[in-house]
Amino acid sequence: MAAGKGTRMKSALPKVLHRLGGRALLQHVLDTAASLQARKVVVITGHGAAQVEAACQANTGTNYAMEFARQEPQLGTGHAVQQALPHLADDGVVVVLSGDVPLTQADTLFHLIAASGGTRLALLTLEMPDPTGYGRIVRNADGAVRAIVEHKDASPEQRHIQEVYSGIMAVPAASLRRWLARLGNHNAQGEYYLTDIVRFAVSDGEAVVAHKITDAVQVAGVNSPVQLAQLERAYQLGVAHKLMEEGVRLADPARLDVRGDLSCAHDVSIDVNCVFEGQVNLGEGVRIGANCVIANAVIEAGAVIHPFTHIDGEKLGVTVGVGSLIGPFARLRPGARLGSEVHIGNFVEVKNSTLADGAKANHLAYLGDATVGERVNFGAGSITANYDGANKHRTVIGADVHVGSNCVLIAPLTLGAGGTVGGGSTLTKSTPPGALTVARGKQVSIADWSRPKKAPKA
Repeated sequence: MAAGKGTRMKSALPKVLHRLGGRALLQHVLDTAASLQARKVVVITGHGAAQVEAACQANTGTNYAMEFARQEPQLGTGHAVQQALPHLADDGVVVVLSGDVPLTQADTLFHLIAASGGTRLALLTLEMPDPTGYGRIVRNADGAVRAIVEHKDASPEQRHIQEVYSGIMAVPAASLRRWLARLGNHNAQGEYYLTDIVRFAVSDGEAVVAHKITDAVQVAGVNSPVQLAQLERAYQLGVAHKLMEEGVRLADPARLDVRGDLSCAHDVSIDVNCVFEGQVNLGEGVRIGANCVIANAVIEAGAVIHPFTHIDGEKLGVTVGVGSLIGPFARLRPGARLGSEVHIGNFVEVKNSTLADGAKANHLAYLGDATVGERVNFGAGSITANYDGANKHRTVIGADVHVGSNCVLIAPLTLGAGGTVGGGSTLTKSTPPGALTVARGKQVSIADWSRPKKAPKA
């Protein structure tokens, strides 16, 4: 169910598209459905339907058929599921999920489906110290589930019940179709409650079972920015604990943000306030300093990423080779490919460039659209001028070249292997191997020169 407006979010963005852990709330739910090996997913949309449906369709690689049902207007949860009925085959089990409840685990749902057994209505429940706002699970004296009573319709005695309905159920499709046809809206909110089907099942003599869990995070919904932030921290803490169980050393698990997929080999250490986005792979013994942002990158074994480094591979990716040293305050942009033992120092930017083993750019430099050979030393303040205002051009620097400080290499050009470029040079032509190349104005000294002086005040 993904039709709600989410008024309390105070945002033009549909509630289910707000992000948690780098993915839309609804995407978390769809990923869980994929792990259940569902043969079909029906997304019920309403508010911002076109935007929500487009976001769902942008997700590729799913192993299920996806269809959409529109709920307009929104007249309650029962009315929402009624819109999905034309898309449901009678031989299946329907699992009802909410697009704003992102952290339900697949194992929990497998247990719920097993409790249904394909013949029973199964409810996911939990006990809450403060159940305000939740539907209460009403049981018979023998413990059998008799009904769900919404909070607004509950009697004072029923409001003391602490077992609540999570909003998630598994139900045979044929039975669901029959019970939904009997729904009415004679209640405090004038809505069609999905929970009323429990009463119908009981009156039909069919079993209603409950699978009770203790982890409230799994069924926590998002209705406000405050709740979103609270759930974000719970999610991140869960990710941190999983990483630590796999052997990752985290300086502080409360100060980690993973907004994608982070894969770590043995003996990885991560300092505080680091953010990982997209696909990031950290090799054995990698060390990540404090306050780094790393997205879509492969960091190979033994590399050290010093504090305040920003690495973002976007679609092209970034690779940092074995034993390389990056930062602090370095920036690696899409297409940066660094070999082993490469040094990229403070305030150095690398974009769409390949640096072979042992190459170094230690200070205040820019390498864009460049191919850099082994053991090159690229001096402080030097840049490749790769853009002529219309097109990008490539710079090729042979092995063992030494580029002095404050040089400008105007592409396209090639620096021959083993050559040296004198500091302060601006090169527009390729250089031969092994040569010293200097391209700068001749230094002139004028003896006994007097500086200009200010005119006396009137």
